[in-house]
Amino acid sequence: MERYIVLDTETTGIEPSEGHRIIEIGCTEIVNREITKDNEYHQYINPGRMVGDSERIHGIKDAFLKGKPRFEEIAEEFLEYIEGATLVIHNAPFDLGFLNHELMLMGSEQRIEDSCTIIDSLELSKEQRPGGMHNLDTLCRRFEIDASERTVHGALLDAKILAQVYLAMTGGQFHLFGEAHNTENERLSISKVSSNRAQIKVVLANKEELKKHNTYFEK
Repeated sequence: MERYIVLDTETTGIEPSEGHRIIEIGCTEIVNREITKDNEYHQYINPGRMVGDSERIHGIKDAFLKGKPRFEEIAEEFLEYIEGATLVIHNAPFDLGFLNHELMLMGSEQRIEDSCTIIDSLELSKEQRPGGMHNLDTLCRRFEIDASERTVHGALLDAKILAQVYLAMTGGQFHLFGEAHNTENERLSISKVSSNRAQIKVVLANKEELKKHNTYFEK
């Protein structure tokens, strides 16, 4: 069974080394290339600090997070959920940096990469189509995926959208010019020729025609 977990986080800032923390984790599961509906993981987290200017990105307020659990309270459950899975993350170093920093603050030497394989969908997009933009909104437009609910960043919603994007990115065939077909239903069609077909008639040139042919090229 192939089990993929598409993961996203929201944070109070962009650098854990500056004291920023995770405030939301959202995960959706893909099993055998099907998005499951009943095995998501979603958790808001009290960061122990103010969200500050990051509220403009995710819309999550300090008052909302006040009664939420700290990371160390949900860590065991979260790690059990993702254990052994392949994680699909857009710009993986960012999310992994925060998750590993949270584990370090708990006194743990464990890293997410120790128990999971990582696929960075941002790097995958760059490989498929070098140049241009590769953010989630751009990929949704490219693969015609509805992202109308994405008025602000939200970890679970973004994970659900990225799951659809990832399946579209990896489900199509590439033609000679490198453009991906963006539906899983499009597959290379190969028709086997029947062994009972009529034999092809071959007409050979006669001596006079061969002589004229050779004389033409001598000129």
